Amino acid sequence: MPELTTPGHDLVSLGWDESLAADLPGGAVPARVARVDRGAADVIAADGHHHAQYAAPLRRAAAADPVALPCVGDWAALTRLPEGRYELEAILPRKTAFVRGGVGRVSRGGLSGDSQGQVLAANVDVVFVAEPAMHADDFADLGRVERLLALAWESGARPVVLITKSDLVGEHLAGLLDDVAAAAPGVDLHAVSSITGEGVEVVRSHLGDSRTAVILGASGAGKSTLVNALAGEQVMETQQVRAGDGRGRHTTVHRELIPLAGGGLVIDTPGIRRVGLYEMSQGVDMVFSDIDELATGCRFADCSHETEPDCAVLAALESGELPERRLESWRKLQREAAWMARRTDARLRSEQTREWKIIHKSMRGKGRP
Repeated sequence: MPELTTPGHDLVSLGWDESLAADLPGGAVPARVARVDRGAADVIAADGHHHAQYAAPLRRAAAADPVALPCVGDWAALTRLPEGRYELEAILPRKTAFVRGGVGRVSRGGLSGDSQGQVLAANVDVVFVAEPAMHADDFADLGRVERLLALAWESGARPVVLITKSDLVGEHLAGLLDDVAAAAPGVDLHAVSSITGEGVEVVRSHLGDSRTAVILGASGAGKSTLVNALAGEQVMETQQVRAGDGRGRHTTVHRELIPLAGGGLVIDTPGIRRVGLYEMSQGVDMVFSDIDELATGCRFADCSHETEPDCAVLAALESGELPERRLESWRKLQREAAWMARRTDARLRSEQTREWKIIHKSMRGKGRP
């Protein structure tokens, strides 16, 4: 791990505030998780950075629920043991959390399926959704932008869309930005080129002295190159892009919190291949606010926008106001969110049934002579 701080580092510049202090266990000191390994984490504390093992209660909690695993950006309670080792005693409550679903299989009480979640980053103020202007032999993937935005809105952080490698598309950039803007209503959108420097300062303006951002996107989107541009030096490894399609080879293999010399912090992440939705409440609705607005003009309040008469959404589709691609993307994410909700409910019911069986068995045992 590169040197991230020096003794006497100001925790406020790392995002600490006194609202977190009430949840800090006695005898522990606050530290922010900069990188996680299996069963341990690199953390930044006031006296420098340390490598800390997970305490037994934390390991047990994470075994029961992967979302309880420490992740980059977490604030943790750090204790020093008499032998000089450090332990992460607990994770403090998260203000925001970027969680993706479908990363593990559950097989408890007869239930199996992709219904577990994984926290990619916590206590983030801004989510930069990085989508390359040119990816493979096509322009930016609007469906991927919409999917990442749904999770970004759900996290509680503010999403910002970055069209990276904007220097590769020349005169097509303006039209591309119009298409992306239509897929990201109400979201700030910037064209960025880490090579020419275009947009880098605008991206930096979203980071205050103690604000934390995470950069999310597919492999080859130029995330690490952007981190280096924001840092003003090479803090992350990068590799050259291919001349034919502008894609870079994947170099980041772990998530890492990088304090920037000019203020603010940024979390670099590996390229995301699979982005499953997880416990959606309003994320999909926020991304498709244009469809929700159109739906207010439908005859029926519960219109599914399939075959109903006087459907304002279908009318917008027919007139060309609403692109067919966008409606299909909305339908796909709605179906996925509903499926995940059913899987989560089934898992909870299974766990509750199992717990009641244990309680009843224990009560019957106590009633025997």
